[in-house]
Amino acid sequence: MIKKGIALLFVLTLLSFITKLNFKEAQLKYPRVKKAYSDRFKCVDQLLKTSDIKTLDVYLRAFKLEEQLEVWGKNKNDSTYKLITSYPFCFSSGNLGPKRRRGDYQIPEGFYQIDRFNPESKFHLSLGINYPNQSDKIKSKHSNLGGDIFIHGSCYSIGCIPITDDWIEELYIFAVEAINNGQLAIPVHIFPSHLDTETYENIIKDSTFTINNSKFWKNLKEGYDYFEAHQKLPRIDISEEGNYIFN
Repeated sequence: MIKKGIALLFVLTLLSFITKLNFKEAQLKYPRVKKAYSDRFKCVDQLLKTSDIKTLDVYLRAFKLEEQLEVWGKNKNDSTYKLITSYPFCFSSGNLGPKRRRGDYQIPEGFYQIDRFNPESKFHLSLGINYPNQSDKIKSKHSNLGGDIFIHGSCYSIGCIPITDDWIEELYIFAVEAINNGQLAIPVHIFPSHLDTETYENIIKDSTFTINNSKFWKNLKEGYDYFEAHQKLPRIDISEEGNYIFN
C-alpha cells in the first residue's frame, strides 16, 4: 500500500497540537498563506458551499495531455466524491509517459500523495508530491530517479505542475482546509490523459509515444476506471513487479 507521506502529515499535525496550534493556524503564520486566505478564501468557500461540502476531504486528479488539474471533494462521512473545480496547467514539460530518472523533464504518472506543504516556495506556494513512490523505484532502471516534484505557482516547470500564483493560492487553501479537518493524506493521481476507452486506444497507437508505455497505461487505466465507475478511491497496493493493484 502507498503510505509515504502519511507519516509526515501525522507528524505535522502532532507538532501543531503540541504547540497548541491547529494546522491551519500554523500555516497562517506564513505571510503568503495569510494573503492567500485574504484574497481567495471567499472563492474557495463559495465553491465548497455550492458542492454542499462542510468537512472537506480532497482528492486531486491531473491529466497531462489535456493539461488539467481537477479538484474533487467530499464530506468526511460521505462515500463518493464530487468535482469541485479544475485548474489549467500554466506550462508543461516532457512528454506522455512516466518519470523514470532525474533530469528527464517528465511529469510523473501514477498514484501519489501530497507529502509536504511549502509556504515559502520559490514558486509562490507549493504542494509536494511523494515521487518517487515504490512503483517508480521498482520500475526504473536508473539509480537517480530525481525528486522534488510539486504542484506550484508560476509558469515554469521541469517536471512539476505549475498552475499560476492565483490558482495555487486556491488549491493550497483547499489542501490546508482538508488537513485541518483531519485528512491524513491527500491523494494525487496523475494520468497521461483521460483514459476512457477511445482516448486510451488513441494514445497507445500514437507513434509519438513509446510502445513500452502501453502496459503501464493499461495498469493506470484500471485505477482510472474504478474511480469513474464508483466516484470512490480504490485501495491501492503495489506488487513485487511495481504494478498497481486496486481493491
